[in-house]
Amino acid sequence: MKTSDAISLWLANHYMLLFNFFVFLYWAFAVAAPIFMNFGMRTPANLIYRAYSLTCHQLAFRSWFLFGEQAAYPRASAGIEGYGTFEEKIGMASDDYFGARDFNGNEKLGYKIALCQRDVAIYGGLFAFGIFFSFTKQKIPPLTWYLWIGLGVVPIGLDGISQLISQIPIPFIQTIIPFRESSPLLRTITGLLFGISTAWFAYPVVEISMRDTREHLKRKEIRSA
Repeated sequence: MKTSDAISLWLANHYMLLFNFFVFLYWAFAVAAPIFMNFGMRTPANLIYRAYSLTCHQLAFRSWFLFGEQAAYPRASAGIEGYGTFEEKIGMASDDYFGARDFNGNEKLGYKIALCQRDVAIYGGLFAFGIFFSFTKQKIPPLTWYLWIGLGVVPIGLDGISQLISQIPIPFIQTIIPFRESSPLLRTITGLLFGISTAWFAYPVVEISMRDTREHLKRKEIRSA
């Protein structure tokens, strides 16, 4: 076998190891940012926040916090009982999106994870299913496309898009869709559903392709022996 064939065979046998490793690494670095901040390691923390800002809005009122008074600081419009609001605790206006994006936390309130609540759940769901799929030796059949749409896409779409549209400052729109702010719990649930269902939909399909690759390369190895 050629070197390229040997590499392809290794990838076909270990692709889930790579998937799980990179998904976990992406999730773990986001969680590492507040840990670094808590231990005074601001340079690596700020590098992580800056890098992840390219892929996530990082709004403080839609993020989880570590090492502070609360796990989250939702806006007052979310109506979450028992939580001090973003406006009360952080002291910013509810529509200060730039301030909410730039605020990474402090010693009292804690430090935010570099990914928003929904993204933390999405990548956590991808990783959790990836580990489960690996332990079953990649024998789980793929989720059908319509169940993926129903379980994963529709809930996150309804929650996120309805929130986005309802907050457009146009009176006509707000008479049709009343202003709403999703809750940390709802963002987490819809994110988990999307992450798990997407992995369930995609990983078994990849396994079918990798299985064909393994069989082809093994036949080639036998012929060349």
